[in-house]
Amino acid sequence: MLGIHGDNAPMNTAHPAFVWTIAGSDSGGGAGIQADLATIQDLGCHGCSVITTVTAQSSVAVTLVEPVSAAMLMAQLTTLLSDLPPKAIKIGLLADQTQVALLADWIASFKIHYPSVPVIVDPVMVASCGDALAVDNCQDIKSAAKSALDFRPFKGLIELITPNVLELGRLTHSDVSTKAQFAAAALALSQSLDCSVLAKGGDVSFGCTDILADTQTQTNALDTAYKSNGWDLELAEDYLVCRQVRASSELHQNGRFWLASQRVNTRHNHGSGCTLSSAIAAVLAQGFVLQDAVVVAKAYVSQGLSAAIGLGQGPGPLARTGWPNNLSCYAKINLCDGNFISHQISQHLDVMSDLVATDQVRIASAPPQNILSQGFKVLDADLGVYPVVSDLTMLESLLAAGVKTLQLRIKTDISELTSAGLGESVQSRCESGKSKSGETELIGSELEAQIQTAIALGKHFNAQLFINDHWQLAIKHHAFGVHLGQEDLAVADLAAIKAAGLALGISSHSYFELLLAHQCSPSYIALGHIFPTTTKQMPSAPQGLAKLKHYVALLQGHYPLVAIGGIDLDNLAKVKATGVGNIAVVRAITKAKEPVAAFAELSQAWEQCSLSEELAVKHELDAKHE
Repeated sequence: MLGIHGDNAPMNTAHPAFVWTIAGSDSGGGAGIQADLATIQDLGCHGCSVITTVTAQSSVAVTLVEPVSAAMLMAQLTTLLSDLPPKAIKIGLLADQTQVALLADWIASFKIHYPSVPVIVDPVMVASCGDALAVDNCQDIKSAAKSALDFRPFKGLIELITPNVLELGRLTHSDVSTKAQFAAAALALSQSLDCSVLAKGGDVSFGCTDILADTQTQTNALDTAYKSNGWDLELAEDYLVCRQVRASSELHQNGRFWLASQRVNTRHNHGSGCTLSSAIAAVLAQGFVLQDAVVVAKAYVSQGLSAAIGLGQGPGPLARTGWPNNLSCYAKINLCDGNFISHQISQHLDVMSDLVATDQVRIASAPPQNILSQGFKVLDADLGVYPVVSDLTMLESLLAAGVKTLQLRIKTDISELTSAGLGESVQSRCESGKSKSGETELIGSELEAQIQTAIALGKHFNAQLFINDHWQLAIKHHAFGVHLGQEDLAVADLAAIKAAGLALGISSHSYFELLLAHQCSPSYIALGHIFPTTTKQMPSAPQGLAKLKHYVALLQGHYPLVAIGGIDLDNLAKVKATGVGNIAVVRAITKAKEPVAAFAELSQAWEQCSLSEELAVKHELDAKHE
């Protein structure tokens, strides 16, 4: 069985997170409770089920739908909660409005004691074969297909709802034929239910199972029709409307995004919606933010569709392929109007031109000024231990001691932030010339003088010196590179940085942010913060080692990766064990009595970890050949 990281290691059974699926039973095993439980386990969690409905179903037909009694529904919920409380809940098929009301009342009570447990609703109405599933008092399922359940009792109680094209139209009573109408309906649904919405545009043929036509003539006709409405037949495009997402960066808490993946040419898509929503719940249960859960789950579905095979006469179920670590399976993120980050990422770098060109290796031995056609300067060496300092004296002493990669991070004053056009949320970080860490901030000519001096020192010692944030001054004085946070991408001219021949490093704090960084093709990506840190106020919780291992599995071989945040001698070996190649350190050097000696000690320890790792691999290979 594939394990949590998509390899052949067994699932971690020490204490996996509990994920509930409240849904219907699919006797064919391809969707519903059966698909949910398979997905939840495949992604490293323990699945618990609350069955709402029993269906007589195959890959070609649904012949009977019977809801469980209200007493049975409530008994399942009560019994499970007393012993196996969930870290996340997925709600799928609800048979009738009575079940909607009962479950909404139960969730309201549940949230009093478990307010942070996310609830995901997949508003299932029609099976893959085209037959209706939700019924009104067990009436004829064909006539019931004309109506839709009212999900308004869930208002304010759920974190996300995941309708497809047909379901979105029914829930909002609107025409969603065009891409613009589709997006408007998703936004309206988010407002009416007070939750985030992932509107699934993969069903471009609006409910038909066979998403691609059988003949070239039909394909051309479909392509012309959908392009006229704003759709692209080659892509599976979903629209994510975020609404006050917990634990997310302020940049994305209320953002709107198109998530575009290459369409998988298969008819074997049975249970794709169930799989997506249960995968989102499983990822959320492991501590990831909502945007992360969505992009990971979408990649998981893409993998499952690519490997799906037919079992019966109708559409086959998705394959279970483990945690998605293939970068080409992940969606490209288009930032929509209303987002804090500017559109210049796609405008200047044309990052959306090739949805599958993600296997380009970014780590290479190259001349210092080598710039890829669609990327920034390729670093000619690993960064190793990468000091981040704010003091010129310390910077010079480290350079003189032979440190070859450093970052200068100097605070700015509020006037510069204001002139740059940042919002109040960013301006509030600077007050009375003091940073939140208590450091005095530099202004105007003094700031420029220090940056100019630092750049000159870097050149003198032939080092890779990155300037944090101040990209205009870095360009002006010909720095080696610039390091930008996600907020900085809002105002930085990436085309100008690239044209000036500067290297680019970008910070990320989640899957979602590292994908945004990846779309800029930077020189390296920083992953953090790993452990609690006091050097700056962070919008997100510490990522921890488990998340770092996931990020490394996805990006290793594509970019130099730098772990940052609270790393010191005590935890350095554990960080190295995740497979990350480089670490950025702040306090472990800047707060040391002898910064140069501290750097030397950290570097030696990091190299010893590398040597130990190499020896372990060698012993393992030798043992296999004995």
